Amino acid sequence: MKTFTKISSLVVVSLAFISCKEGATEANQQSDSANSESSAAKPYPLDTCLVSGKKLGSMGDPYVIVHEEQEIKFCCDACEPTFKKDPAKFLAKLVQQ
Repeated sequence: MKTFTKISSLVVVSLAFISCKEGATEANQQSDSANSESSAAKPYPLDTCLVSGKKLGSMGDPYVIVHEEQEIKFCCDACEPTFKKDPAKFLAKLVQQ
């Protein structure tokens, strides 16, 4: 019975390790595609958050997304939902630039 328990434990640990490794690989692939999107996007021209107007970096690293091939930077991730409610309103600020 002890042998069975040891073997079962070894199998469970091995499967857990394999699934973690697969998850990490998927995350790396998503990260790589996000990086290639942002490199093809138009650079963000402002040094302030598109939604709040706060200086980028004032609340930590800027939160960056790509919207319709345009890089957008926010002071924090809480600004993204506001932007997504009416993107045209905020994108107009980039045109005025």
